[in-house]
Amino acid sequence: MYNFKTLKYSDTGVDVEYLQLALERAGFSAGNIDGIFGIKTLNSVRRFQSANGLKIDGFVGPITWNALEKYLTGYVVHTIKPGDTIYLLASKYSTTVSAIRTANPYAQPYNLQVGDTLIIPLNFDVVPTNVSYTSVLSEMIIDGLTRRYPFIMNEVIGKSVMENNLNVLSMGNGEKEVFYNASHHANEWITTPVLFKFAEEFAFAAVNGESILGQDAQSLFNDVKLYIAPLVNPDGVNLVNNFISTSSPFYTRARRISMAFDEIPFPSGWKANIAGTDLNLNYPADWDIAKQIKYAQGFDMPAPRDFVGEAPLSAPESRAVYDFTKAHNFLLTLSYHTQGEVIYWKFKNIEVEGAYEIATEFAKVSGYSLELVPDESANAGYKDWFILEYQRPGYTIECGKGVNPLPISQFDGIYRDNIGILVIGIIRS
Repeated sequence: MYNFKTLKYSDTGVDVEYLQLALERAGFSAGNIDGIFGIKTLNSVRRFQSANGLKIDGFVGPITWNALEKYLTGYVVHTIKPGDTIYLLASKYSTTVSAIRTANPYAQPYNLQVGDTLIIPLNFDVVPTNVSYTSVLSEMIIDGLTRRYPFIMNEVIGKSVMENNLNVLSMGNGEKEVFYNASHHANEWITTPVLFKFAEEFAFAAVNGESILGQDAQSLFNDVKLYIAPLVNPDGVNLVNNFISTSSPFYTRARRISMAFDEIPFPSGWKANIAGTDLNLNYPADWDIAKQIKYAQGFDMPAPRDFVGEAPLSAPESRAVYDFTKAHNFLLTLSYHTQGEVIYWKFKNIEVEGAYEIATEFAKVSGYSLELVPDESANAGYKDWFILEYQRPGYTIECGKGVNPLPISQFDGIYRDNIGILVIGIIRS
């Protein structure tokens, strides 16, 4: 069971967003998901409690959260009873026979054994695109995706400062390895659902013999091994979305760090990990030059952004991504950031063979422009290190436009612009 705080009328915050999302999926919509526990949400909670035989008190504590959990993970575990068949179960849970069979590849549909269990996917996408993201929601999505699609593997490649998991999903049967990552920067968290949604759509299309952006998904699946790190900076994202208790010593330290940088709003301006290291300035690609530039700009100590760390790879998050990359043979990488609708494709004067041509294809399908990274930010990023180390195509994709963090209302447009990049990244690897 996931640990959400007890909610009551007048509460606000991301926990309330998740409550409203679960109620909506359960058929008890409270209207717009706004993170405000008002009268509509209260009435929806009471109706849900009544329908599920729970105490009708309007409070959302452990028992009510437990009943709602399946509407966030997207599946239930059903114990086979006499008379159960795949077809009856699909009807009972308003799902499809295909979805049940995909989630249970070793089950014998015509010989179900009483007492055995089946994973039953529910009739909605696992990945939400209308709520704020946190490490807990990401864990629930990973749980749901790997249960629905057992061929999606999850590997914990390390731990964050606050001991949150650093997860990498993998899927595909090919020998060619490709790596996509998101949310190195905390207030750029909208990139996390971009990669999660792509993983879900790719898996669904591959299983069901469908195309994705006009490409046969099963052929792509058999041609490549795709790795996705959806949330490189879980602690920072939790901070930006107010999912860390203000009584936590980590929050207290972050607040104290921010006070030395009055011009950066807190927590919305926070890009760094929870300890104040900018993860995308912590890789060994001219890190000393990045240090010189950022120190001259006043970022010579832990900060909400632009502090390069005490040394290259001093942050556990960047170290984990570095070590994971070193253990693989990635032919191409995409690093997702916001904002600006631009594609960065070079590291200094290194021109990797074929990189510009691929970048041109990305620009064509997305409408984004190709640019070179400004000098003051042209060092010590993941893309920079990957190009320097491997002499292979690596890209930073800056999604959307506006002030970070971009509102979730931009998601649909961002995803529409980037689905082509995500598919071409696989094709051109």
